[in-house]
Amino acid sequence: MINTDLTNGVFTITLNRPDKLNSFNFEMGSQMKEALMEAESNDDIRCVLLTGNGRAFCAGQDLAEATEVSNDPDRDLSEIVHHTYIPIIKGIRELEKPVICAVNGTAAGAGANIALACDIVIASEEAKFIQSFSQIGLIPDSGGTYILPRLVGLAKATALTFLGEKVSAREAVDMGMIWKSYPADSFMQEAEAIASKLAKMPTRGFGLTKRGFNAGFSNSLEEQMQLEAKLQAEAGETHDYNEGVQAFLEKRKPEFKGQ
Repeated sequence: MINTDLTNGVFTITLNRPDKLNSFNFEMGSQMKEALMEAESNDDIRCVLLTGNGRAFCAGQDLAEATEVSNDPDRDLSEIVHHTYIPIIKGIRELEKPVICAVNGTAAGAGANIALACDIVIASEEAKFIQSFSQIGLIPDSGGTYILPRLVGLAKATALTFLGEKVSAREAVDMGMIWKSYPADSFMQEAEAIASKLAKMPTRGFGLTKRGFNAGFSNSLEEQMQLEAKLQAEAGETHDYNEGVQAFLEKRKPEFKGQ
C-alpha cells in the first residue's frame, strides 16, 4: 500500500492503492506513519518526495472502512482521524527535513489536505484538488480547517469547502494553494529534480526554517523574532553553515551534509 525508495538522499514515498484511488484505510495509514518515522530517524534521508501511483494522488479516506466504523455504536469517525490523519499531518509538519508533494492526479478530501501540509507542493496539470467533505456531510480534517485558510484566505477556503468545487492545478497555483504545475509528461522529472536539488542543500537549515514557520502561526512578532535569534544561533553551529561560509571564501562548491 505504501512503497518507499531511498536514492541519493531522496526518500520517495508512493501511495500505492491505485484500484482504490490511493484512499487510506487503517493499514495504509499505519504504513504511512512508519515511513515518516523512518524519514525522521534515518540520517541518510535528506529530502522526502511524496506522490501517488495511478490516476489519483489520493482520494482521501476509504469510505467502506469509514462506514464500518460509523455503523458500530461503540466507535466514531474520530478514531480514524486519531489513528491516521493527525499522526500523518504532524509527521509531515514536524519532520525537520523538506517534504515535497508531487500531486500526480486527483487529490480529494484528506488527500488534498495531506498534500497541502507538505513544504513544497507541485502538481501535474491534469491534477485536481477537491475539498470533498461537504458532499458527505463532514468537515475538512487532516489540518484542512487550519492550513487551507492560511494558504488561500478565509473567503476562498470557505467557498471551496462548502461548494466542493474542483480546483485545477493551474487555478491552485494562481490562488497560492500550491507552488507550481507542470505538463503531465514532464511532471515527475521536475519533481525528482527539485527533490534531488534539495537533498544536496543545507537541509539542517531547512529543518530549522520549518520549525520557525510552524511557530509563526501562533507567535507574536516579538516572540517570533526571539525564536529566529535562537534558531539562527543553532544554525550557526551546524556543519553546513561552516561549510557554506568556507566554500564561499575558498570560491568552491560547498558539500553539505544536512548536519
